[in-house]
Amino acid sequence: MKWINFLLILCLTGSLSGCSPLKPVTSNKNDSMYRFKYFYVTPTGSLTSSSGATISGQFYSSSKNINPGEVITGILSKKGFIKLPDLKSEFSEETLIVNYGESGRRKTGLGGYTIEVTIQFISSKSKSLVCACTAEGQGETEVDDIREAINRCLNELLGK
Repeated sequence: MKWINFLLILCLTGSLSGCSPLKPVTSNKNDSMYRFKYFYVTPTGSLTSSSGATISGQFYSSSKNINPGEVITGILSKKGFIKLPDLKSEFSEETLIVNYGESGRRKTGLGGYTIEVTIQFISSKSKSLVCACTAEGQGETEVDDIREAINRCLNELLGK
């Protein structure tokens, strides 16, 4: 009986360790983003993720698409910033350049993983770093991972 209890505890411990929590969001704030009015997002490509399952011999699938630059644009626009389609020298003092990149992946056990993103905000005039953030996301697909990571990152910098 003790042997069965030990195995049960060992199995439960192993399955729970596969659900690793996300790392905390990190940020670097050298200046306030709110002293800027405009932003320009460097172009990002789209990513498509698919998932599927076979149920009673029938295969069902779905796909999701994300363009990280568009997600960032939506969040910044909702906070009152104005997107510029291209950099304008006459607005350089009030413009942030936004850079996005995937900065890592981490296995979390049981075949799962997180995707980490980093977002930088750079002054268009001085070309200096205003602020930056790094966050992980984990969902059903890579698209979900990226969306969650972007949201966590920007919530840290902009407030919820």
